[in-house]
Amino acid sequence: MWNNTTSVAVKEIQPNVIPVTEFLRVVPVIKQLMHTNVVQLYAVCTREEPIYMVMELMKHGSLLNYLRGDGRSLMFPQLIDMGAQVAAGMAYLERKNYVHRDLSARNVLLSKQQSHIFCKVTIFSLASATSSTTHVSSGERWRWTAPEAAVYKYFTITSDVWSFGILLYELITYGSQPPYPGMYTAQVLNAVQTGYRIPYPTGCSEQLYEIMLKCWKDHAASRPTLYWQLDEFFV
Repeated sequence: MWNNTTSVAVKEIQPNVIPVTEFLRVVPVIKQLMHTNVVQLYAVCTREEPIYMVMELMKHGSLLNYLRGDGRSLMFPQLIDMGAQVAAGMAYLERKNYVHRDLSARNVLLSKQQSHIFCKVTIFSLASATSSTTHVSSGERWRWTAPEAAVYKYFTITSDVWSFGILLYELITYGSQPPYPGMYTAQVLNAVQTGYRIPYPTGCSEQLYEIMLKCWKDHAASRPTLYWQLDEFFV
């Protein structure tokens, strides 16, 4: 029976991961971000520690875990639809001048309505402040990071575009292995700076791989804007 209630998730802030003062500084901005493909933050309980976040409930876990499990039965058009949803969420953040800094399949959460899967981007601060997402060490995160962000800590919308290209790779490979397979994390940055890119994934279309390569352009200004969508991929 409907009683005008909303199911939510309550998450405790992890101060050892992100300082409470830093998190609270960005809360007013995060609370204003509202989009179909972005996880909604409803409230923050700050009267005393521990501090809790009240956020949209996403019952079906991360995109990465789904791809490695039930998602292995998804066909190519369904994977593209998921990519389009993530692009829509990131395009919204771009319009709001919000830089994510940690886009990956592990930081995209899922919900289902009948047979349709909804993908929602977990905003960077939310993903970092809780332990709810799949654990990846800080070093491993560089596999998703644009070289200028890795070297100079210069995070921008265009570095998010680079990460989106890596997320497309995760989609097409069903998250079966980390980006840059067969390479140690320490090797990745040097290789990328000398022009190396993830090889053509098995099962990928040429058109989709071209999109990935555009996201991984050396010069950040040459990367595509995330205003474009994957909705018209097959047109």
